[in-house]
Amino acid sequence: MSPSMAITDVQAAEIAAQTGEEALTRRPTVPALEEKLFRVMPVLDHGFVRVIDYMGDDSAIVQAARVSYGRGTKKVSEDAGLIRYLMRHRHSTPFEMCEIKFHIKLPIFVARQWIRHRTANVNEYSARYSILDNEFYIPAREHLAAQSASNRQGRGDVLDDSAAADVLEILRDDAARCYRNYERMLDEDEGYGLARELARMNLTLNAYTQWYWKVDLHNLMHFLSLRIDPHAQYEIRAFAEVMLDLLKAWVPVTAAAFEDYRVGAFTFSASMLTVVRRLLAGEDVTQANSGLSRREWTELEAALKPTV
Repeated sequence: MSPSMAITDVQAAEIAAQTGEEALTRRPTVPALEEKLFRVMPVLDHGFVRVIDYMGDDSAIVQAARVSYGRGTKKVSEDAGLIRYLMRHRHSTPFEMCEIKFHIKLPIFVARQWIRHRTANVNEYSARYSILDNEFYIPAREHLAAQSASNRQGRGDVLDDSAAADVLEILRDDAARCYRNYERMLDEDEGYGLARELARMNLTLNAYTQWYWKVDLHNLMHFLSLRIDPHAQYEIRAFAEVMLDLLKAWVPVTAAAFEDYRVGAFTFSASMLTVVRRLLAGEDVTQANSGLSRREWTELEAALKPTV
């Protein structure tokens, strides 16, 4: 998708002006993230993620952990070892020393799911003061799936072509009709001149909104650990995957530790650990004699299953 699908010409001009500016600073900067600063990272059909500002880098985490005065005199390998130790043992406060601010354009229904993460500072585009754009998220056909039979909050099999075509037509027609009525209610000359704060209630949840989202590194990683999970809803996962790439550019050592100890890891309960010890001792352990519930046993089996 071209970024022009997600931003207006005026916004594109503003971004070009921002990316053309340079400033001298004494604070640590990250060249890989500086290259991405202000740039539009397209997500879904009309959405995007942009990094607006950031504070800190991998060395800031080390500095906070050691309470040192400068960028540190330890070897890079020792700094990486410390970061991995902090991640492994879930020492969160050193990671809270780094912050990042995003500009995000996303469907309203994704925003309502996203806002459940209450550990960030958020300022959203106000439809009380401004008129929302005529832009709506319409899923790609491959993302239209039936309700899962085993997961109350997940998707099952993809709809067949005929059903998918009908659903897409419903989504487009409903969004278009609601927006026409939204404009009519707002119009003072040919409509009703209704207040913006009231007219907005008629818009569908796939309308796009925008916000600034500022978060510290610890809470960003918590957000990502939940939202890049394969079980997370596709639409919010699409944003999280873009943000994970930005995390790797910003704090590469921390990002590597995060992927090892959070994304690619599995946490054993005390009961699960007992089962693993019994298996290592050569005991024949089944779900029936394990002391685990069926769900816990299934999760343990999946974690211990050899990768191909």
